[in-house]
Amino acid sequence: MSAPNSSYASLQQTVENRLQSYARFGVDLGLDRIEAVLSSLGNPHHRVPVVHVAGTNGKGSVCAYLSSVLTAAGYKTGCYTSPHLVDWRERIRIDDTPISWVALQTALDSVEAVISGSKGDADAVGESTPTQFEVFTAAAWQYFAQQQVDVAVVEVGLGGRLDATNVCDRPLATVIVSIGRDHWQRLGNTLAEIAGEKAGILKPNVPAIIGALPAAAESVVKARASQINAPLTWVQPATERLVDSQDKSAADRMLSYGGISYRQSLLGDHQRVNSACAIAVLQALRTQGWAISDTAIAQGMANVRWPGRLQQVQWQGHRLLIDGAHNQAAARSLRAYLDRTYSDQPITWLIGMLQTKDHEAIFKTLLRPGDRLHLTAVPGHLSADPKSLSVIAHQVCPDLSCVENHPDLETALTAAVQVQPTVFCGSLYLIGHFFGTLYPSNPSAFDL
Repeated sequence: MSAPNSSYASLQQTVENRLQSYARFGVDLGLDRIEAVLSSLGNPHHRVPVVHVAGTNGKGSVCAYLSSVLTAAGYKTGCYTSPHLVDWRERIRIDDTPISWVALQTALDSVEAVISGSKGDADAVGESTPTQFEVFTAAAWQYFAQQQVDVAVVEVGLGGRLDATNVCDRPLATVIVSIGRDHWQRLGNTLAEIAGEKAGILKPNVPAIIGALPAAAESVVKARASQINAPLTWVQPATERLVDSQDKSAADRMLSYGGISYRQSLLGDHQRVNSACAIAVLQALRTQGWAISDTAIAQGMANVRWPGRLQQVQWQGHRLLIDGAHNQAAARSLRAYLDRTYSDQPITWLIGMLQTKDHEAIFKTLLRPGDRLHLTAVPGHLSADPKSLSVIAHQVCPDLSCVENHPDLETALTAAVQVQPTVFCGSLYLIGHFFGTLYPSNPSAFDL
């Protein structure tokens, strides 16, 4: 990734500043504002066939699989995901190519013009001003419609029922990959309450593909689907077949679901469920007349990329396993991968987390006696204090080999990579900071 010239950097800064101006409106779930904006834009979302994907974990991977396969099948495919790792353009992609800063600025111009009646004057609308996520989501719909994509794969931002992406009355298919306890501050204290919010994306007579859910969540989803007559497909994990090799990486593992075989390209056993959900969606699309061959599926599944999730990289000559693992369910998936790959070998951890996460539960899931733990803050966000995290870590796992706090990520990385294997996790924001500032020349992770 070459260094941007001054005009490019200036444009990027201008767009980011405009988006940041909406951050003060916070998170305020609801559909009234986004529907009003989209109506003023001429309802661009009605011109885009959509696959809508929700879930506590795994929804981003499913979006990546679907986008890759649909592109391989010859469709012009939009993909909208969040959050981004390095910059905003990652969230809006067509055929795996991110939106340009110029195109993003143009889309924002259109959105802001209908919000305020004059470009850039966000304050003129007062209390009715959309949130940052709503503004950006409207820009995504506008861009996909203007580019006349054949289909868009759209990831829910938060929850589902009141999420800004939940504005399409009849998507091609809906997906709930998983349901766990995350964002409970906004979605509800119980799995049933959280499931009710995620089940809000289900639509009458629209195929719904559902991963394995806890019993309390499953009953809620079944009840909602029955109420609105949404046909359910319950997905079981894909079966696997190991290819003869001494390496235990995902590149040596073939998966099969619904009679279709494909190479596993993303690491972790949880990808058996994620990839199976994607295959089930593709099979549902086939029944609606979409031309998606087995060859396109195999090609798309093999070519998929999803940076920052169980990704192996080299940093200053040292191996580093990176994973977003920012809640307990994601931590379980990471721990299962490590147990399978490294058996009982102690792990060196580099972790930074936000204040809003369940720190104790994540530590209980990840840490083992003899492990080494390096802690740092997440810059630019509401970060948990490393010193407070170290106290919790000692309480959860008193037999850690060492616990060290570091003033910044680079110092923490330098210390952590000295003893292998090293795993860097806890916050996608921290991983994004790594890619954006300490790993700027990684063409395999980003092509921006």
